[in-house]
Amino acid sequence: MEQQPCIFCKIAQGDIPAKKVYEDEEVVAFHDIHPIAPVHLLLIPKKHIPSLAKIHEADAPLLGKMMALTGKLAYDAGATHGFRLIVNTGTVGGQEVAHLHYHIIGGPEPLGRMLGK
Repeated sequence: MEQQPCIFCKIAQGDIPAKKVYEDEEVVAFHDIHPIAPVHLLLIPKKHIPSLAKIHEADAPLLGKMMALTGKLAYDAGATHGFRLIVNTGTVGGQEVAHLHYHIIGGPEPLGRMLGK
């Protein structure tokens, strides 16, 4: 039995609309539909990787590209004074969608106040 593509695979394939801020042949970045801060983007690889715990050595260039993009994406979205990068991994780690994704979170307010601290 073939497994259905996950929601992030469908977004990456263009089957589900998303408010995209960046896309190339390997990755796509878009606004989170349930933001916790003024800036809350998701950055995903188009390749289905279930989680950070399931990466392989061959994925290193892709992950490096994703890391290199985070600062520009955050800044361009308005997080000009800093941002937080979160990668939830596995159910205990708070991962809700089984597709590797980076949360890029920031905004004009101090981050601690946005996150209820």
